[in-house]
Amino acid sequence: MLRWRIILGAVLIASLTGLLVLDYRSATPGGWLLVAAVVVGLAGAQEVISLLAASGQKPRADVVYAGTLAVILSNAVPLWWRPVPAEFALARLAWPFIAFTLCLLVALVGEMRRYTKPGGVIVHVALGLFGIAYIGLTLSFGLQLRQLSGNIEGLLALAALVIVVKLADIGAYTVGRLFGRHKMAPVLSPGKTLEGAGGAIVFATLGAWLAMVLLPKALEVTLPQQPWSWLLFGVVVGVAGLTGDLAESLFKRDMGRKDSSTWLPGFGGILDVLDSILFAAPVAYLCWWLGGV
Repeated sequence: MLRWRIILGAVLIASLTGLLVLDYRSATPGGWLLVAAVVVGLAGAQEVISLLAASGQKPRADVVYAGTLAVILSNAVPLWWRPVPAEFALARLAWPFIAFTLCLLVALVGEMRRYTKPGGVIVHVALGLFGIAYIGLTLSFGLQLRQLSGNIEGLLALAALVIVVKLADIGAYTVGRLFGRHKMAPVLSPGKTLEGAGGAIVFATLGAWLAMVLLPKALEVTLPQQPWSWLLFGVVVGVAGLTGDLAESLFKRDMGRKDSSTWLPGFGGILDVLDSILFAAPVAYLCWWLGGV
C-alpha cells in the first residue's frame, strides 16, 4: 500500500505541476485551473452526497451538483466578462458569494416542490448548502488566490498554498509514524499524534520557505511580502491545513465511513486528498490579500 501511495502521489504531483505550467502559459491565467476545479468540485460534491446518504441524510443531489458548479463557474466572471482592477481584488469574491446566495433560494424552491409533510425541510436545505459551501466556496478561494496578483505572482501564491499544505501532510505522516506517542484526538482520529502535528508545522514552514523565498529567487521574482513573513505563513496555513484534515475526519466519523470514497486507492477519495487544502485556502487568501502576510 505504501508503494502504491508513493506512485500515485508522484502522478498527482506531476499532473498538478503540468496543470500549473499550462495555466501559466495560457492567454487567460486561471482558465485551465478553473476547468480542473470544475472536475474536482463535481467529484467532491458526489462524495459529500455519498457520505450524507450513508447516514440516511438526503439533500437534493441536483441542488448540490448544480450549486457547486455554479459557485465554481462564477469565478470565471472576472476572468472574461467583468474584469476587476488589481487594487479591487477582493471584489472578485462577490461573484461566488452571490452564486451561493442564489443557491439558497433555489434549494428552498426545490424543497417547496417536493414538500409532502412537516419535518426535514430545513435539514435538507442546510445539508445541501453545506455541500456547496464545503466544496464550491472553499475551492473559490483557491481560484481567487490564483487571480490575486499578476500571472507569475498569482501562480506562486497558489503554489505556496499547495506546497505548504502537502508538505505538512507529509510531515505529519512521517513524524507521526516514526515518533508518534501521544494521541492528538483519540476518538476523532486515532492515528494522529501530537508529535505528528509538530512535524506538520515544521514541514509546513519548510514548504513556505521553499515557495516564498527559494522559488521566487530562482524565478527572479519579487513578492510583496515582509521579511520572515514566510515563517508566519507556514505556521498559520499549516495549522489551517491540519485543522481541515481533522474536520474531514469528523465528517467521516459522524457518517460511519473510513474514506470519502475509493477513487484513489491508498489515499481514499477526492476529499481525503483535498481536505487540508479546502480548509487552508481561505486562510492563505487572507494572508496574501493582506500583503504576503
